Amino acid sequence: MTRADAAPDVVTAAARSTSVTATRPAGRGGRRRGAAWLWGVVGVAAVILLWEGYKLLAPEDGVIVADVRILPRTTDLAMPHVWDMVVRLAEPVTRQDGSPPLWTAVALAALTTLGIAAAGWLVGLVVGMALALVMQRWRLAEWGLLPWIILSQTVPLIAFAPIVRSWGSRIEIAGAQWQDWMSVAVIASYLAFFPIAVGALRGLQSPERLHAELFHTYSAGYWQTLWRLRLPAAVPYLLPALRLGAANAVVGAVVAEVSTGLQGGIGRLLIQFAGQASGDPAKAWGPIFGAVALGLIAAGSIALLGVILKNYRRGEVTA
Repeated sequence: MTRADAAPDVVTAAARSTSVTATRPAGRGGRRRGAAWLWGVVGVAAVILLWEGYKLLAPEDGVIVADVRILPRTTDLAMPHVWDMVVRLAEPVTRQDGSPPLWTAVALAALTTLGIAAAGWLVGLVVGMALALVMQRWRLAEWGLLPWIILSQTVPLIAFAPIVRSWGSRIEIAGAQWQDWMSVAVIASYLAFFPIAVGALRGLQSPERLHAELFHTYSAGYWQTLWRLRLPAAVPYLLPALRLGAANAVVGAVVAEVSTGLQGGIGRLLIQFAGQASGDPAKAWGPIFGAVALGLIAAGSIALLGVILKNYRRGEVTA
């Protein structure tokens, strides 16, 4: 057998020895997941206790230092009780006959925003991975692109979103008009691609030089090295970046809905119910709970991808 014939088998063996394919013990992983859920419940309980404790102990006019209010008022108008907010979710949106419960309106709006954020996240994933691959392949591209990628995140969305909508209104492809939700998805992808690009770049660059040289020694090409070495090594970096990108996509979608005036999403519902807070303060918190749930769902959905790639998650790193 010649060296060329043996190369694929040797490369496969090298990939197994150099990649991060180490499975966690099942019991240990189960305990960690249980501890994560427990700490999550403890965190929620701590926030509720802090809210109610401040409302009980602080003065009604809030905490004022040098004629400046540094903590909010504790009146029911400014800070409704947590149980009032929860009960309000089960009550009708308005007093009109046949009005649906508040949680139904929030859920429908949240689903609309979630769909737009998912589209933005997918676009951000494609763009972020493409940029990471280009920057990893050519060091000159990294020097030229990475500063601009970082600089792009300093643009305020509240000013950028109307511009995107204005540009989109002039686009027409094969007779199809640009829809307003597409502008919102573009804004969501704008926030999502950044952590994915940076996390993927760090992951693709994470294999040690010795491992890359071993692949080169056995005549493995760029794509074979990428598939068998760099991508498996990038998983512990990429999964946290994907979670952060999903949460950023939700934030971008909500902010873009507010800035562009898109109807039907959770962002518009936030503005609408905030205007009614003076007469129904608990109602204004319904869309806020919906936005929080959206972020948790978006970030938690990446856990499904983590289950598929569990053999590559030796030591997950913060991107």
